[in-house]
Amino acid sequence: MKKALLHFLKTMGSSVRDLAPIAIVIAFFQIFIIKQPIPHIDELLIGSLLVVVGLTFFIYGLEMGLFPIGESMAFAFAKKGNIFWLLFFAFCLGFGTTVAEPALIAVSKKAARIAAQGGVIEGTDLAIKNYAQGLKFTVALSVGMAAVIGVLRIIKGWSLQWIIMGGYILVVLMTSIAPIEIIGIAYDSGGVTTSTITVPLMTALGIGLASSIKGRNPMLDGFGLIALASLTPIIFVMAYGMLY
Repeated sequence: MKKALLHFLKTMGSSVRDLAPIAIVIAFFQIFIIKQPIPHIDELLIGSLLVVVGLTFFIYGLEMGLFPIGESMAFAFAKKGNIFWLLFFAFCLGFGTTVAEPALIAVSKKAARIAAQGGVIEGTDLAIKNYAQGLKFTVALSVGMAAVIGVLRIIKGWSLQWIIMGGYILVVLMTSIAPIEIIGIAYDSGGVTTSTITVPLMTALGIGLASSIKGRNPMLDGFGLIALASLTPIIFVMAYGMLY
């Protein structure tokens, strides 16, 4: 119990240290550039404290739960030796974690509302909802496919850099023919997927799988799933825009 408490306090200290530069920047510009007192300082301090506590619990939860779960399941599937179920699990993991990403949910809703305002889609609630849902599930599907490609890469020993270069060549080609309204959303979609839920589980899956396969180096082969998860949404969302 004492050891767990000390680890928690250490994690909280790391959270404070990570957030300190943001606080310093805001305080500097507010006091020396804008030259006005910070508004609602009491609410700001309480909110900052809640952010520190929330970030601490989140990081602590990752270390206790999500990372071990991802690694243990990767070990179990590798030991079972059934590639189909391993790939199916990887797809479901990538798809499920992306659907649950708060950042993706927020961006897809905002993109749908902006698309309606710009006349890209109808301004009805149903059209906005369908566009947001379509965008969200398109990104989730792309991350699921990225997980499958990443797992195959680890199993087969494929070179990550060639996959990435080929993918971005495709991105450049698609950018030249995709509707201009979808390009910005597509590129941003690659960023919102690599957020709070997807990153730890995908990373744990890659490291666990590379650690359990003979001849694979976790340092060389275990990483790279997140890079693929950032790349594939750009391709899929531009295709979604062209089809929509």
